Amino acid sequence: MYIVYIIQSEITFKYYIGQTDHLTNRLYRHNSGFSLSTKSGKPWCLIYEVELPTRSEAMILEHKIKKRGAKRYLADVGFFK
Repeated sequence: MYIVYIIQSEITFKYYIGQTDHLTNRLYRHNSGFSLSTKSGKPWCLIYEVELPTRSEAMILEHKIKKRGAKRYLADVGFFK
């Protein structure tokens, strides 16, 4: 199983979209500063995740979310009430 996730910086309130097959490890890497693209926004909080059966499906959804924008995508799926 692969997971597409959206995290939000508790400092800058910006979103980051990614996909992984090991979410716990990936979140640790984001919050430990190992990932250059998220190093400046730590700590990060997981706000959304969805499981998909294949990596190709996860990559397609990740691209779709990035193209639409995290905030708009979350509104589309009813995350904001």
